[in-house]
Amino acid sequence: MNPLNIVILAAGKGTRMYSNLPKVLHNLAGKPLVQHVLDCAQLLNPLKICVVYGHGGESVPKALASSTNANFVIQEPQLGTGHAVQQAMPLLSDDSQTLILYGDVPLIQHKTLHQMQQAGAGLTVLTVNLANPTGYGRIVRNEQADVVSIVEEKDATAEQREINEVNTGIMLAPTQFLRNWLAKLENNNSQGEYYLTDIVGMAVADGVAVHTVQPADEWEIHGINSKTQLAVLERSWQQVEANRLMVQGVTLADPARIDVRGKLVCGLDVEIDVGCIFEGEVSLGNNVKIGAYCIIRNSLLAEGTQIAPFSHIDSSIAGADCRIGPYARLRPGSKLHDDVHVGNFVEIKNSEIAQSSKANHLSYIGDSTIGRRVNIGAGTITCNYDGANKFRTIIEDDVFIGSDTQLVAPVTVASGSTIGAGSTITRDTPAGELTLSRSRQITINGWQRPAKQPK
Repeated sequence: MNPLNIVILAAGKGTRMYSNLPKVLHNLAGKPLVQHVLDCAQLLNPLKICVVYGHGGESVPKALASSTNANFVIQEPQLGTGHAVQQAMPLLSDDSQTLILYGDVPLIQHKTLHQMQQAGAGLTVLTVNLANPTGYGRIVRNEQADVVSIVEEKDATAEQREINEVNTGIMLAPTQFLRNWLAKLENNNSQGEYYLTDIVGMAVADGVAVHTVQPADEWEIHGINSKTQLAVLERSWQQVEANRLMVQGVTLADPARIDVRGKLVCGLDVEIDVGCIFEGEVSLGNNVKIGAYCIIRNSLLAEGTQIAPFSHIDSSIAGADCRIGPYARLRPGSKLHDDVHVGNFVEIKNSEIAQSSKANHLSYIGDSTIGRRVNIGAGTITCNYDGANKFRTIIEDDVFIGSDTQLVAPVTVASGSTIGAGSTITRDTPAGELTLSRSRQITINGWQRPAKQPK
């Protein structure tokens, strides 16, 4: 098999998106439309990938530079799909095949493209049969069912518009033939553009075999031209993800109310309630339970851990049998060992909490190392930032911290210490002792509360 080049057409303006953002940079399932196409293209191990961009200028290559080593080629002005592919041809060698994909057709699958590679020598066109083919170019076949041409809807006769098999635009061709066919394109059509689809008729005239392949699922070839279409395809993809999870044994309270915006890996007997969002790479161990309306990003939750509703977990690790939430927030760098409890309205940032420790209410734990069996009372704050620099708080094993305590870092609370409620701790505390800092309570006899003056 000849080496493979891939050309991704991404120059469209997306007028109906009503946005200053180039169409291919709008997000679906957590990443730009064209990034989905690039990721799929990489799975084919191509010799070269070329992205043809136009509207939005350098914003397209700039947005994708860190995630791909593709070559970026500008199409200016935009004179049709055939003209767009021409811009990439100087970068492609003749002893190869060229696969043409579209930056606004994000959900094309690797297995479909691999099937196209196996279709045989010649030109291969990805087609699909649609109940409503409006807007698509029709596949015209002869009496022997051989493809003879593709006719765009605006140029089709009434009879041709009755054809249900349509062109998706995705094609695979020998590069040398493709180069010759593109050089012969003309723009004598209703749009005044150079149609890539015209190469099908040229292939037939040259005696080159034209093969067709169809995708397993229609949603693979759906393109995006409006926010409405984007929303519809988003839900289609989320349904695919939901079905995948359920086939693997995950219990979803409502398959229509989950969003996977990345990669979600689940163990056995995982349960996910409604409205949850998973971003980046998330791993859930056996028997993990996620309450309603949680957001979990780039995190690992070990077996038996339970997340109560409305909790946010970002770039964090939780060990086995932890209890988190409701309304808890784990910010990047948080690491909970086994059997840690993080309760309602508790925020953890860049901190490690050892086994069987608890922070159950209304606390902030930042830049801290917390030992085993520590109890952190309600309203406790680690004061880790002086306005310019951040400092670390160390709380050793078996410490009990009373409510409404401020620990001013850098500070170490030694093993077995008890901190009295309402204390502000600015110096290291001795092991096994009670430490507190409070003003003496006094009563002012005869004091009168101010009253409002009559108007």
